[in-house]
Amino acid sequence: MKPKVTMIAWNQNDNYVVTAVNNHLLKVWNSCTGQLLHDLVGHADEVFVLETHPFDSRIMLSAGHDGNVFIWDITKGTKTKHYFNMIEGQGHGAVFDCKFSPDGQHFACTDSHGHLLIFGFGCSRPYEKIPDQMFFHTDYRPLIRDSNNYVLDEQTQQAPHLMPPPFLVDVDGNPHPTKYQRLVPGRENCADEHLIPQLGYVATSDGEVVEQVIGQQTIDQDEQGLEPSILDGMIRQLQLEQDQRTGADQESASSAPQNGEGTPRRG
Repeated sequence: MKPKVTMIAWNQNDNYVVTAVNNHLLKVWNSCTGQLLHDLVGHADEVFVLETHPFDSRIMLSAGHDGNVFIWDITKGTKTKHYFNMIEGQGHGAVFDCKFSPDGQHFACTDSHGHLLIFGFGCSRPYEKIPDQMFFHTDYRPLIRDSNNYVLDEQTQQAPHLMPPPFLVDVDGNPHPTKYQRLVPGRENCADEHLIPQLGYVATSDGEVVEQVIGQQTIDQDEQGLEPSILDGMIRQLQLEQDQRTGADQESASSAPQNGEGTPRRG
């Protein structure tokens, strides 16, 4: 196999250059003399991620399609830390990108299965407040166009940008508890009863009937005795004012003199 360089990165102080080669090796070079200093062995597939530490010139991070993430000491040519991105029941997940935080204490990776992996020092408690699977219940819902070619949500017949904030659900469409619903912008201060979505039965493409979030508490809020959405109230008020202005214009036009002797006055 003809060797090819897949990625290249300078270290923090520019004294070293690290290249990733398609034979799964990482090579550390002296940037002034071009001398090969170290061969870093560990990856089992091609590497497309090389990240230097923001202030420690010794540290370099590498990650690849084999699911491996390595922290290297490139001055010694040694491996400092290693993580293998194994996903239960699905094998390993290829790591597509990694970035250090500005303070150098954390780094984050994304993989081929849509996961965000966060590594660093300290406690992971701040990251435990969210569930493993988070989707909006409106994700992947079909859209239609009206007679004016405007986009509408097929189910509610509303423009998507005028719909209330969506609910958080898992991958199967089951809504999360109310404490997670408050993480959605616009639902931070809602009462518990307003954070419980309406559920219904929806037929999937396979013909299976599943229970999912099917609607928002909008039109039926008044009938159910629920507090109406502030946004919905403003929209209805604006529409009412526009209707009143339109009616007043039409009334003034109909009462105008036909011989042109006078000018009608608008109240």
